[in-house]
Amino acid sequence: MGSASPAVQPTVAPVPAMQTGPELAVVVPTFNEAANVGQLVALLGRALAGIEWELIVVDDDSPDGTAGLMRELARENPRLRCLQRLGRRGLSSACIEGMLATAAPYIAVMDGDLQHDERLLPRMLELLRKEALDIVVGSRYVSGGGSAGLDETRAGMSRFATRLSRPLIPDGLQDPMSGFFMLRREVFEATVRRLSGIGFKILLDIFASAPQPLRFRELPYEFRSRGAGESKLDSQAMWDYGMLLLDKLVGRWVPARFVSFLLVGSVGVLVHMSVLAVLLNLAGQSFLFSQATATIVAMTSNFVLNNLITYRDLRLRGWALLRGWLSFVLACSIGAVANVGVANYLFEQRTGWALAGLAGILVGAVWNYVVTLVYTWRGAAR
Repeated sequence: MGSASPAVQPTVAPVPAMQTGPELAVVVPTFNEAANVGQLVALLGRALAGIEWELIVVDDDSPDGTAGLMRELARENPRLRCLQRLGRRGLSSACIEGMLATAAPYIAVMDGDLQHDERLLPRMLELLRKEALDIVVGSRYVSGGGSAGLDETRAGMSRFATRLSRPLIPDGLQDPMSGFFMLRREVFEATVRRLSGIGFKILLDIFASAPQPLRFRELPYEFRSRGAGESKLDSQAMWDYGMLLLDKLVGRWVPARFVSFLLVGSVGVLVHMSVLAVLLNLAGQSFLFSQATATIVAMTSNFVLNNLITYRDLRLRGWALLRGWLSFVLACSIGAVANVGVANYLFEQRTGWALAGLAGILVGAVWNYVVTLVYTWRGAAR
């Protein structure tokens, strides 16, 4: 009787040794940069040869297909990742999400329009490796730097914005408006919960929010002309910048978004009074009709402006816009009742009419702000 055949041992492919993660993550916020991201990947590949790196593109659902193109590139290059955000907008918040998505010990932020000089990245990394620095900033305004890629209008706006930021930044920082920098992960982690995430000046936000003064170095570079597409700097961006400054100065007491809500409300008062005057005095309508119409027009004006400005990052579109308008009008109607009720009660308690009126306005404004934030912009977008 022959001996039993030995059991056949399955062939198991050897498990490859665990690779260490990238040392450097380059975070690039994008909106309509499909014409530039392919070239950016190639430029980074050349500049970062010999360095373990990854690219994290955070795209705000660009209609030009930036996210789809990045996914195609990522199928052939494992260094590339794309985070596509739906229903959210804003450069600073995109940078924050990108930085949170990596485990790399060093994180760089740069634009996707090819205006930042990627060849500076190895030098930034070398300084952070070898010196006691928290952050290295690519600067247009130190000796050897330049801003040839800025037109005269943008250059003037940049200088003005820099002057406004002086109370919030350390002495010696020449280019707080720079969007090109590299920092240590532990510095970001210590700061991230303090960040406002408003607008497009994430570097200023980091310096103004850090729990301890940051040790920094600025390296000169020449700000290049945009590769393709159009600049995102507009009047809305400047408003966001003003809100960022306000948030850093008084945000611990009054949310900057609430201040924006109040400013929009003041515009609504002007709209209301203008419509009332026209209908009552020029069109000959009754006071009841004129007041009711002015109220609806003012509420609609406030809703549109808040959707465009105050809640830009939560902006409603399509059917959500209609649902949001209905909930906004309902909330503000209740707020108006609260306004009148509180003011009338205080007046009957012998409070001066002006103080009673202001108290009613404040109660109504706080109600409108809180309820519309929760149910109009965060609720209608669901």
